[in-house]
Amino acid sequence: MVGYKDFVRLSQSSDSEERGGAAHMAAMAYLGHQGPADEQAALYASLIGFLDDPSVKVRAALAYGLLHAADAPRPIMLALLHDSAVISRAVVQYSPVLIDADIVGLVREFDLPMLLAVCQRSAISERLASALIARGEQPVSLRVLRRADAAVGAALLQQLAEREGHDADMRGALLMRRELPAAIRALVVQKAVEALAGARIVKGALASDRLARVLRNSRDTALSAIGEREAVKAQTGFAADLIVSDRLNTRLLLHAVVTGHVMFFADCLAELGQTPRDKVFSLLENGSRPALNAMLGRCGLGEGMRLLFVKLVMHARAADLADDAAARHYVVTALTEELIVDHAGAIPNELEEAFAYLSEQNVQLARRAARGVMAAFAGTADKRMALPSIVDDRLALPAA
Repeated sequence: MVGYKDFVRLSQSSDSEERGGAAHMAAMAYLGHQGPADEQAALYASLIGFLDDPSVKVRAALAYGLLHAADAPRPIMLALLHDSAVISRAVVQYSPVLIDADIVGLVREFDLPMLLAVCQRSAISERLASALIARGEQPVSLRVLRRADAAVGAALLQQLAEREGHDADMRGALLMRRELPAAIRALVVQKAVEALAGARIVKGALASDRLARVLRNSRDTALSAIGEREAVKAQTGFAADLIVSDRLNTRLLLHAVVTGHVMFFADCLAELGQTPRDKVFSLLENGSRPALNAMLGRCGLGEGMRLLFVKLVMHARAADLADDAAARHYVVTALTEELIVDHAGAIPNELEEAFAYLSEQNVQLARRAARGVMAAFAGTADKRMALPSIVDDRLALPAA
């Protein structure tokens, strides 16, 4: 135990190491003090005195002693907040004494290391998060977005998506936000599709028409998945937004059913036909063909499209389209063949877009459903492969 006279000698020493030890000692004594008021006042005065010490090591020792204490003196922590960089960064990152009002005003002036230190605080309020993001420093915005406990308002998320959605790191950080509104999530997905379409490595790997099909299919899958999640939460705003912005088309409606996102499909029909969701769900699950036809008519679909969707719904009732690629392939194949037979191979203009979509899906789903089938068969069969006999008069192919 150090006596007060020894403490005074150390605090007035010419050696900064001894003064630093005295500063830390005073901090610990003040935080743990349980004695008379005059003793506490003397300790507090000594802490104030160390703020004027010329050595950064002494002031750092003082800060280290008070850094994590919730009952550290506010005036001292505020003074240390404006001290040298190594001290102020530690104080702004760790001190629980500081509140938003102490920091928000300074965020406009902080340099990048100080901003990053603020991002590491144990808790970041929406007000502080907004101030940090408003600085426009991408490393800072990314730090804030990647903190699940940091509340960020929808307007600010929208601004980030529009302003910095071209950046892959920013898109990833935005998409990781569980509370990201569906409309903003769809915007980020669109930005990702545009970035992929413009990437040299992607453009060089696929022919332009195939790349367009792949990206369009991926975008539609993402939109219907977003819509399905919103429908599960009984939030219909996303479907309504797609309709108002003219982004809901026949292809997306078909894709929603084919990928098993039936609740999103139902939400779209409810919004298009201004029909209660419960009634739409009931008709999709158990409604007759005439009842389905009438509901689709209220949605503004033509006769040919109504019949196509009625057939698709009937097929979907008997198949697990959400998880079974083979079931999807079967439904798309059956629907395509029925269209060809019904119209004797002359697909009407009204159904051209739908028929093109079904043809694309038929190829993709056939590939997916076929993966591993032959390997699995070969593992269980011990027969020899039946091959045709070789004939002499072979077809000669021209050189490539």
